Amino acid sequence: MNSIIIIDDEKEICESIKMILEYEGYTVDYSTSSPEGIAKIANGQFSALLLDIQMPEMNGFEVIKKVKETNPDLSVIIISAHGSIENAIKATKLGAFNFIEKPVDRDKLLISVRNAVDQSNLILENKEIKRSLSGSDRILGNSKPIRHILDLIEKVAPLDTRVLITGDNGTGKELVARAIHHQSMRKDKSFIEVNCAAIPNELIESELFGHEKGSFTGAVQQRIGRFELANKGTLFLDEIGDMSLQAQAKVLRAIEDGKIERVGGGKKIEVDVRIISATNKNLLDEIEKGTFREDLYHRINVIPIQIPPLRERIDDIPILINTFIEEITAKHKKPPIKLSDDAMKYMQSMEWSGNVRELRNSVERIIIIIDKREITRKDIEILFSTGHNHLTDIIDINNSFQEFKEKAERAFILKQLEANDWNVSKAAEVLDIQRSHLYNKMKKYGIDKAE
Repeated sequence: MNSIIIIDDEKEICESIKMILEYEGYTVDYSTSSPEGIAKIANGQFSALLLDIQMPEMNGFEVIKKVKETNPDLSVIIISAHGSIENAIKATKLGAFNFIEKPVDRDKLLISVRNAVDQSNLILENKEIKRSLSGSDRILGNSKPIRHILDLIEKVAPLDTRVLITGDNGTGKELVARAIHHQSMRKDKSFIEVNCAAIPNELIESELFGHEKGSFTGAVQQRIGRFELANKGTLFLDEIGDMSLQAQAKVLRAIEDGKIERVGGGKKIEVDVRIISATNKNLLDEIEKGTFREDLYHRINVIPIQIPPLRERIDDIPILINTFIEEITAKHKKPPIKLSDDAMKYMQSMEWSGNVRELRNSVERIIIIIDKREITRKDIEILFSTGHNHLTDIIDINNSFQEFKEKAERAFILKQLEANDWNVSKAAEVLDIQRSHLYNKMKKYGIDKAE
């Protein structure tokens, strides 16, 4: 989340800061009225608040007190022409993240905002971790494979050993990584995730190790990398099989030395990080192809954990479905529902190529579209055999084979986008293609959320 709000009674200052931050990719709102700004914060989601002290209706100190009552995790940066030590100390005691004097220096502003946003996001991530085993992110199931994985997590979590989690897309690799962190000695520190498949190769090193200002075109400010952000905590390298060989070499060096260098920098920075990796690829095959380093493989694969696909744990499907029903009906404020025995058996017999993720999306579709308290097998059969995704809708005897293939590809991509709530990164992961490649396909077939 990179949304910023400014509260300052001088509109020119608000507009000036808004322009600077929006140029850097932030979403910015502002208010020249303290009560109005407080109301916006109450009704919105913001990562940081830029706040003046001297204002006519409520001063900045009063605003901090009010905001922190309902949004204790919101990072507050004071911007004031009255930059006395007393004001800075008072603001800090009230929970302010930083204090910047007017006139605002652009570089100081950007560094403070970036750090404030990073802190807010880390707090949110840590709260998700604490909910992971007791909330919707807990590992569900009572099958033998799942019990084995839970036992293994309990054994390896307290140790600092590196873990490699493998399994198909949608099986829950991230849940296992979070469970290991949650039960480790590092549970009170950060859990930082990097999706190696979602970051372009030219940016992956900057994402992992950070960069210095001016180190490359577009590096307008210093950036702290994920290794540093994860210091004393856990770094989760998701889809590590998609990482470039150059980045792999630097990760290997970081593991061996316990030190990293920012891109464009010459200073060695010590980091104490536990690394958990995950991939849906067979890394031994990738080593044979020359796309993955064998020495890195042996470094990260100290404890392997293989997560079975859903088809190998069908006994867990009723547990998963009933839990998803409880969560989704609560989320959409719908009355409780249940699946008939025949409906449950039918769900167990279906091919879940997208595994647990696909199952959850399907349960949500059932709840939203079938407006009944008890769902029958016939209801599910009708739902999953109708709509523009069905094969009969793309077959035209007058089409060429190439036209049929393109229609089928379009329908399949559209189905995965809908199943993943139009999250392109998640859909690309399920489809096992690069996000940029998926965007090109969407453009080619004219796919957008409006249809």
